[in-house]
Amino acid sequence: MKAIRRFTVRTVLPEPLRPLEELVLNLRWSWHHETLDLFRDVDPALWEAVGRDPVRLLGEVAPERLARLAADRRFLRRLHDTAEDLREYLTAPRWYQARGAAPACVAYFSPEYGIAAALPQYSGGLGILAGDHLKAASDLGVPIIAVGLLYRHGYFSQSLSPDGWQLERYPPLDPNGLPLTLLREPDGTPVRVRVGLPKDRELRAQVWLARVGRVPQLLLDSDVEDNDPEAREVTDRLYGGGGDHRLLQEMLLGIGGVRAIRAYCRITGHAEPEVFHTNEGHAGFLGLERIRELVTGHGLGFGEALEAARAGTVFTTHTPVPAGIDRFPRELVARYFGGANEDPDVPVEHVLALGAEDYPGGDRTVFNMAVMGMRLAQRVNGVSALHGRVSREMFGGLWGGFDTAEVPIGSVTNGVHAGTWVAREVFDLAAREVPSVVESSRGWEGVLEVEGGEIWRVRRLLRERLVVDARRRLREAWRRRGASEAELSWTEDALDPDVLTIGFARRVPSYKRLTLMMRDERRLRALLLDPDRPVQIVIAGKAHPADEGGKRLIQDIVRFAGDEEVRHRIVFLPDYDMALGRLLVQGCDVWMNNPLRPLEACGTSGMKAALNGGLNLSILDGWWEEWYDGRNGWAIPSADGLASPERRDELEAAALHGLIEDQVAVAFYDRDAAGLPRRWLEMVRHTIATLGPKVLASRMVRDYVEGYYGPAAASARAMAADGFAGARGLAAWKRRVREAWPRVAVEHVEGSGEESPQVGARLAVRVVVDLGALDPGDVAVEVAYGRVDDTDALVEPSYLELEAAGPAGDGRVRYAGEVPLARSGAFGYGVRVVPSHPALPVRAELGLVALPPAPEGMTNGDLR
Repeated sequence: MKAIRRFTVRTVLPEPLRPLEELVLNLRWSWHHETLDLFRDVDPALWEAVGRDPVRLLGEVAPERLARLAADRRFLRRLHDTAEDLREYLTAPRWYQARGAAPACVAYFSPEYGIAAALPQYSGGLGILAGDHLKAASDLGVPIIAVGLLYRHGYFSQSLSPDGWQLERYPPLDPNGLPLTLLREPDGTPVRVRVGLPKDRELRAQVWLARVGRVPQLLLDSDVEDNDPEAREVTDRLYGGGGDHRLLQEMLLGIGGVRAIRAYCRITGHAEPEVFHTNEGHAGFLGLERIRELVTGHGLGFGEALEAARAGTVFTTHTPVPAGIDRFPRELVARYFGGANEDPDVPVEHVLALGAEDYPGGDRTVFNMAVMGMRLAQRVNGVSALHGRVSREMFGGLWGGFDTAEVPIGSVTNGVHAGTWVAREVFDLAAREVPSVVESSRGWEGVLEVEGGEIWRVRRLLRERLVVDARRRLREAWRRRGASEAELSWTEDALDPDVLTIGFARRVPSYKRLTLMMRDERRLRALLLDPDRPVQIVIAGKAHPADEGGKRLIQDIVRFAGDEEVRHRIVFLPDYDMALGRLLVQGCDVWMNNPLRPLEACGTSGMKAALNGGLNLSILDGWWEEWYDGRNGWAIPSADGLASPERRDELEAAALHGLIEDQVAVAFYDRDAAGLPRRWLEMVRHTIATLGPKVLASRMVRDYVEGYYGPAAASARAMAADGFAGARGLAAWKRRVREAWPRVAVEHVEGSGEESPQVGARLAVRVVVDLGALDPGDVAVEVAYGRVDDTDALVEPSYLELEAAGPAGDGRVRYAGEVPLARSGAFGYGVRVVPSHPALPVRAELGLVALPPAPEGMTNGDLR
């Protein structure tokens, strides 16, 4: 008989062991080795049996064992010291506390978080990145409140059918069996946040609190009894459902998330956020809730509240793939935000306008969550330098009057949390040989002096650990597919701890090309079975449950890996999660990545491998395009621009195989008299020394604090000062400029000194501009100048703002200035008028520009 309801009964710990609960309920244990050691010693066998999950450990440990530990003075001393260490970590000043004028608090919103395998609330890179962001923020002392949803079935567990087809299972999660506590009012009642729905319905959610070191994480859960059955299912699965279901998840995350923060700060006295960081469009509705708060609480108009809210908002886009952006039918959004459910402070027509693709090439029938996120944020960034460039092209229509290079989307390249992903043996080696790196993340050049034999010993140990665990997982996977024990003896010899090991693990959309390595199966077999320089490949990955194409790719790779001739050299390990990911990035010698360029936004798994002494073999995409230097791995040549995808795959697969055969395997197996691959080890040392300080999540979070959070807080304070006078003034100014802009025109441009100029000369430029109803202080008149290409388009131009030189009659104004001719060669210049206001972070913000009539044969775009 099956149980009709499942719940968790928590252990009552003996009084001397009560600090164990304090340790369990703070997820710092997921990256703190000493705390993990303590949990292991509670019951070593049980620790392994429960998958190293501290909550399950304390739930299943025998009372007699707890009684013995409660009387064990040595264990109690360790317990006391570990608990004291946590308290000091949570309260001592850190990097952030030494900064001045920093935001009092930052709210960080993400639909998923990869904190630990014991809290399965993630599906892939976005969630893992969000988890690493919180951990690094905690280590640095950055005051973040994180907001997400608690999915009662998390993301799916993956298995394979006998014919290799992906199967999904959604095991139920009981929050009481997770490292969570319920957020309660002072009188003990659970906090409820509410989001209005059509037909006088409400979506209610309780709020679970996780502690990620110093960072409180609020997870909203709609599975409460006062919801109707449909509403209870809103937070059932991560990225589950579609249409209404997905929209409700995002309304709860954004609108409900802001309300959860307000409740948490009211109850705990925590500082209110000054900056709101929105990851992807999923949480974009948080901006609407903040606008509503400002209209209701401070008497602002919608436009004024928009300026106040967006000044303190950062939006990060994580995908260069349009299909990865949530779009909803406009009529669906109108149904949830209009009609009887319409909030008079947030009119539905304003909501629809924020998500409208009303630019050339846009789809007028959809509501785009990323577009809304960008319109609600004053600062926008991609997650690598290349992704920033791709995003400027993707979303340039929002700033249609400007060249792509001027679209105000920057970039902060992602990073990874070393404490989570770096093997303990690597940390121990670094602590002995380069202690400054472990203690302060400085002195990375010292890695170049570490003895090669020690590095090779650690690398071999980690490779062997991966092989042993892969064999276990492989046996279990085949057993679930129906194989008998008699058929599984071959798994005991699958993989080899002394063979060059390549890892490939990620989500499985088509653009990541899981099966590119199989493009030439004959050549792949030859690589795997080479008698002198064999290669083995460990593969893992999940396809989205609705992605039939991705599932076919998995089936193809499983079919190939099941061939008796090669199955000891290539394996697919089901159920890719954080625990398996950690083993892979630690144990693989090479991390392979072959997406269609430029569709990889960042791709942080290769960073994790690099910190563990692995080398990257990747298409120049994401972070690798930015930091590959020719000595830290290998770049797979990319056949960009080919019309035929088949031909492109064929060429890039051949290049991949050629690199493995002619360079990667040669460097790995070329040994000196001591049996060490000297050239390989030089590359490993160079990789860690040069990439180490770049790929850390602490560097990433510092970049956000200094380049985004700090400026956003300053802008938000300026907007809010003197009863929001800044927001009121900016909104009125923008409204006036937009209304008057159609009359702004560049009427006359002339330059003196254009005849046979020499380097060092100056070009005098005079312009007459009709400002219509605007004043000279409302605009900047600029000369764009510099090198020109064969079409006379300016290439990476410089800009000079001209000075107003007096009226020219009928509302016209003269402007003048001198352009320096600092370089020889083809030179050109153009003139433009753009809006100018002290509160605008960039001139392109309004997307308005006035250009002179184009000379014959040129377009206005050439003059920008």
